[in-house]
Amino acid sequence: MILGTGIDVIEIERIAKAIERWGDHFLHHVFLDNEITYARRHKSAAAHFAVRFAAKEAVFKAVGTNPQLSWKDIRITNDEHGRPRADILNHDFQDTIYLSLSHSKYYAVASAIITKTDPAA
Repeated sequence: MILGTGIDVIEIERIAKAIERWGDHFLHHVFLDNEITYARRHKSAAAHFAVRFAAKEAVFKAVGTNPQLSWKDIRITNDEHGRPRADILNHDFQDTIYLSLSHSKYYAVASAIITKTDPAA
């Protein structure tokens, strides 16, 4: 059963300008250390930050207001097959989040779908 959906699109340049203006203060406000390390490993770091920003926004929208989440309560990683993964930290969150991410030269987009986790699975 689908409990929530969320989608977000952002201009990569907007994130690049935020990083340029506020630097590490912005990065450490929005991203976890492992997310910062991951994005900085890439030549197109701004695109990787932007798509993770969009992913967190999509998860916020899918979750709604319960529980109240902060930026760092959402961890964006990749599983062993390279698929994007979102985890809710610091909350008793038992549902499953399906995440899809993409970016082009100018835009980053993310979609999140939350389903009820089957306790028998």
